[in-house]
Amino acid sequence: MSDTMPTAKSTASNVLGSPLDTCCTAPMTGFYRDGCCNTGAGDMGAHVVCAEMTADFLAYTQAQGNDLLTPMPAFQFPGLKPGDRWCLCASRWKEALDAGVAPPVCLEATHASALEYVSLAELQRHALPSDAGLA
Repeated sequence: MSDTMPTAKSTASNVLGSPLDTCCTAPMTGFYRDGCCNTGAGDMGAHVVCAEMTADFLAYTQAQGNDLLTPMPAFQFPGLKPGDRWCLCASRWKEALDAGVAPPVCLEATHASALEYVSLAELQRHALPSDAGLA
């Protein structure tokens, strides 16, 4: 990570109001590919929801025209499989929620700005078991 890249742990908060945790480093996720669902002015998609991929969600988003299954090395994208964690666009997670296929989320690694798109209650209802006690 370069010195000019944002450091999520020191500057960003999660939806619970505590420091933003790492979402995933294998595969390396985040708009800045720093493992965190950090965001900034260039992140037009608001890649702020740390979600654990499910087969249903991956099929849904592919049907919507966003193929997260196929690797695209030119964009540092490995392709995802069920069980991988990835920083999703908040609006896509909300669409999936409305369609009944929202993947589970890691609350401590979901950026506070996700609350501009979905409520904390909605996120808490889809929290991963390790985060369920934080609700």
